[in-house]
Amino acid sequence: MVVPHLRERPEDISLLVRAIADEVGRKMGKRIAAIDESSLTAPGGYTWPGNVRELRNVVELAIILSGEGTLRIERPQPRAKAGAVSLMLEDVERSHILRVLEQAGWRIRGTEGAAEVLGLPPTTLEARMTKLGIRRPS
Repeated sequence: MVVPHLRERPEDISLLVRAIADEVGRKMGKRIAAIDESSLTAPGGYTWPGNVRELRNVVELAIILSGEGTLRIERPQPRAKAGAVSLMLEDVERSHILRVLEQAGWRIRGTEGAAEVLGLPPTTLEARMTKLGIRRPS
């Protein structure tokens, strides 16, 4: 059986929020009289990479932080892209080669040179460095 991702069924979010809030509220001894409708629609724009488990954690946190009465759920903030590491193969390769070159003191050939550490012939490493635009800093 295949269960679709939460992001593929946004109409279920408000139902899930209500069910989770009722269950968690009872366990924590908090009476949730109402749920702020804007907080129900706000999570719908979020892609929920953690799916229902993440939704549950967000609702639990809102209940912990709230008093009794109306529950307000803060929309999770998207993962920060600033400073995020690229997973593109070319970027990963460039980063790895740069790290090895720095560790080898920018020595390409010879014992403990970057080519040996990477398990490449020196000419292959030099060709990849040219392709990736890697140059020794001056």
